[in-house]
Amino acid sequence: MRICQNPNCSNPFNADGNKFCTTCGYSSFGDLLRNRFRVVRLLGEGGFSRTYYAEDVDRLDGSCVIKQFVPQVQGTAARAKAAQLFKEEAFRLYELGENHPSIPRLLAYFEQGASLYLVQEFIEGETLHKEIQHSSYNEAKIRHLLTDILPVLDFVHSRNVIHRDIKPENIIRRHSDSKLVLIDFGGAKQITQTSLARQATVIYTVGYASSEQMAGFACHASDLYSLGVTCIRLLTQCLPYQDAYGNINDPIYDAINAQWKWREFVKAKNITISEQLGYILDKLLKHVVRERYQSAVEVLQDLNNNNFKSFFGMTTIPQLESAQVTTQPLSQRAIPRIQSKESTIYPVFHTFDFDVVTLDKQGTEIERTRANARFFTEDLGSGIFLEMVSIPGGNYMMGSIDGEGDADERPQHNVQIEPICIGKYPVTQAQWRAVSTLPKVNLSLNPHPSKFKGANRPVENISWHEAQEFCARLEQKTGRKYRLPSEAEWEYACRAGTTTPFHFGESITPDFANCGSSDTTKIFEFETKTKFRKETTPVGSFEVANSFGLYDMHGQVWEWCADPWHNNYIGAPNDGSVWEWDGDRNRRVLRGGSWSFSPVLCRSASRSWNESDGGLRICGFRVVVSL
Repeated sequence: MRICQNPNCSNPFNADGNKFCTTCGYSSFGDLLRNRFRVVRLLGEGGFSRTYYAEDVDRLDGSCVIKQFVPQVQGTAARAKAAQLFKEEAFRLYELGENHPSIPRLLAYFEQGASLYLVQEFIEGETLHKEIQHSSYNEAKIRHLLTDILPVLDFVHSRNVIHRDIKPENIIRRHSDSKLVLIDFGGAKQITQTSLARQATVIYTVGYASSEQMAGFACHASDLYSLGVTCIRLLTQCLPYQDAYGNINDPIYDAINAQWKWREFVKAKNITISEQLGYILDKLLKHVVRERYQSAVEVLQDLNNNNFKSFFGMTTIPQLESAQVTTQPLSQRAIPRIQSKESTIYPVFHTFDFDVVTLDKQGTEIERTRANARFFTEDLGSGIFLEMVSIPGGNYMMGSIDGEGDADERPQHNVQIEPICIGKYPVTQAQWRAVSTLPKVNLSLNPHPSKFKGANRPVENISWHEAQEFCARLEQKTGRKYRLPSEAEWEYACRAGTTTPFHFGESITPDFANCGSSDTTKIFEFETKTKFRKETTPVGSFEVANSFGLYDMHGQVWEWCADPWHNNYIGAPNDGSVWEWDGDRNRRVLRGGSWSFSPVLCRSASRSWNESDGGLRICGFRVVVSL
């Protein structure tokens, strides 16, 4: 293939025999794109792009795939939107492919002429769409598919990405190790706390997409639905097809009654399938999102659960002949495991990565490391989620040494903390608003108490009693015992194993924390100049956490703790519990400082208080749950 050398050519690819470029008429040709990639042949073409097989001369002619942005849309705004989607795909490929072996790696992203290009790893293998054209699928192959792809989906979802186009064409069996690889993230969507509440760009493949995705509201469960459809199409070898009049025909889906007929086809083909797998597929295919699996981990747990086998007394059912199996699939029957209290109380954990920064006394960054932590997500409704990070138990020295901080931070004493889950961020205004609509337990809640408006900003102007009501409503909704942290738990969570004044080290700067200003605030033998933002900022906006994976522990808003106020730590408990006795129960502890307080008051050990029925603009909170 010849490459047009006109720098402004929008489509430089030409057949070998061309004397003039078919796009711009230019007569100068070369063999390489961007002086690096030798384009060999066209692989495919879609609405936004063309895909080419190529060789990377900088990597010893290693195989690669070039995706060229060629939007088939009209209008400047539509083209700009398509270009943005293409660029987002590159960012997603880079983040995902670098961190998972079953996702192609991004090798390059560049602009040349009037076109955008991304270059990704070429996966030597065959798509499952081609595979079923010459081989059939049985239960063992479906289990292999689920075992390979579900961990990939769990990884993708843990990065808050929805693939939105799971189908046989986008799963390749790699020749080198027979592992399945998930490709084509062109339609994938990055989700945030606020984007889930908005209707998204509608991207899907007919015959694989769930109803909520076709309406523009894709979620993690939408990918699981598409995976379920992929499984039954492989089992039955029934794919949707378009007739001569453009109508879509689907042999295994009754669109009028919104029912999948895959069991009838399995029976007709004499395919043996266990009731366990049948149950899993039926649940993946549920039309109502809340009745479907909510995470890939849940599917894997059922897939590997021996309780199913003991419940049915066998591993496989020879034939699906009984009327009961046909008219009442297992997904509609009561299974002891599903009824257990444990399955409704204990959440499914995922992992996330984050940056941890260390600063010296002058506030200069001296180290940046990458760490990870476990978390689970609580669905608050209306597309709003609460992320709870698991932190390990341990011992630490609570309070300040002599010469640091105030007298109320002493005596320093050893405290044992049990494992807990704590909010990744302070409670946001969106989360507060979602919980304020839940049934009242003791108090009415104002859904819009904050001065500095923003769905992803921390809620402020909250009293201690209102924070307790938030926890009570959350417990009533979830069945988990949400509460405010004890003062000892809060400091342990903030320090995250450090003994310095801040989890960053000896200092903080406005580049890493939202705190107030003091033009010459002397902190531990150095002076710092602090930009005074005079308001809260969106949670996590500094993009650095402590070693536990917690954000905004210094500054932002003072955070309520459960404890009554005590003037010092004489007689304080050493087990991390709330110090209920002898304190002033009308005043409750605040921790962490705020946007309006100087850095010295944002230290890990710094303490303050407020009237429990007061709600100054500086007061917010984060929640804790013990599992």
